[in-house]
Amino acid sequence: MSQPLTKASYLAKAERALSGARILLKNDDSEVACDRAYYAMFDAAHAALLTFVAEVEATQSSVKTHRSLIAAFGRHLVLGGHIAMEFGASLNKVERLRLLADYTGDPVSIDDATWAVAQADAFIAAVRSSLIASGKLL
Repeated sequence: MSQPLTKASYLAKAERALSGARILLKNDDSEVACDRAYYAMFDAAHAALLTFVAEVEATQSSVKTHRSLIAAFGRHLVLGGHIAMEFGASLNKVERLRLLADYTGDPVSIDDATWAVAQADAFIAAVRSSLIASGKLL
């Protein structure tokens, strides 16, 4: 039986996805780099929600879809003042790039992928900083 993910394990997953995104970007694989950048942000957002929103832990199913997690992130963390508004916007934009990369035949430029990976890096740093500032990192 698998163990439930914790904020620490979500942050570790986020860091691994970001590391993978950087490697893929160096190899000019812009589509998969966008995918990994998005999942880095997705996992970091999950860690932040587990930290700042008590009911998330009790109702994990309410944030299992991508749209519901992004909506909860905006509602509880951006509007709640835990994370800057720019990170809510970047999460949405990187998700759109991931959808483009994963579900269409349209190419994702290396510039867009570079931007997405940079956004993921800044997003994880902001989440980590917010957790440290709250005294709730681990």
